[in-house]
Amino acid sequence: MSDHVILLHGLWMRGFALAMLHRRMMEAGFRVHRFDYMSVATTQQRILSRLEARIHELAQDTPTVHLVGHSLGGLLALRACAEDAGLPPGRVVCLGSPLKGSAAARGFAGMGRGGEALLGGNRELLEYGFERWEGEREVGVVAGRLSLGLGAVLGQFEGDNDGTVSVDETHLPGIADHCVIETNHTGLLFSVEAARQVTQFLQRGRFDRSEH
Repeated sequence: MSDHVILLHGLWMRGFALAMLHRRMMEAGFRVHRFDYMSVATTQQRILSRLEARIHELAQDTPTVHLVGHSLGGLLALRACAEDAGLPPGRVVCLGSPLKGSAAARGFAGMGRGGEALLGGNRELLEYGFERWEGEREVGVVAGRLSLGLGAVLGQFEGDNDGTVSVDETHLPGIADHCVIETNHTGLLFSVEAARQVTQFLQRGRFDRSEH
């Protein structure tokens, strides 16, 4: 039977935003599941507990369960894998996730209580991310470099960025592979190339460097 893939949306989004990526991953042959959660109103631990339970549930018939997370979704995927060493095998792909911490999130937090409230219980994870990936799962990151988005208004980025997250913020030490494509932050969910690279990494553990 084909592998399971759990898709996780980002901050201020819901599962319907993953519809296009869901369809493309199904066309690639995976059994795909959208993990919907309240990114601001629910505690991080509650989100992680539900996610870990869902992973274990899906692993009962097929042992491999991959995770694909957009933005905050990628951070939560890594946090779940780091917390629960007993999770079944699978790879992780992060789409535009600020794995080293988000300057845009720190900008929101700096606005006071209103800005902090917009980040909810995942504020610290969004602001500071991880120092290094040391988990068992292979992790790949697809970053965008079309600078069009809210983050570009909040503060100036140094180097390539997707309008919300800089490419450098996605480049966490310890990950297995990294690639950059021509799209903005939200566009990573709709990009044909992003879906193709996700498929490549989940199947092979590396991205495709050939020209298309």
